[in-house]
Amino acid sequence: MDPKVASVAAAPDLGLPQPQPAAPAARTEAPVATGPTPDELRLVIEMDQASGTYVYKTINRATGEVVQQLPREEILKLRHQVHYAAGGVIDTKA
Repeated sequence: MDPKVASVAAAPDLGLPQPQPAAPAARTEAPVATGPTPDELRLVIEMDQASGTYVYKTINRATGEVVQQLPREEILKLRHQVHYAAGGVIDTKA
């Protein structure tokens, strides 16, 4: 045997599990909520005649559905009541 060449003996198989190469890391990001994209939405500003308040509505162009409204419908209904006063919704004297 040539003295410049080293021989390497194969490691004996001891029945132990061999290390496996690491798998690519799995993505751990949460799925993105599916909903209308900004280009599918339209902002509509209307005047509520009864209360004199502006109402801002975000509407889905494709379906016509109101996605969000400010002030909410419940608040507009409260404003139409005779005994409504701003801040009267919260009872702080409990």
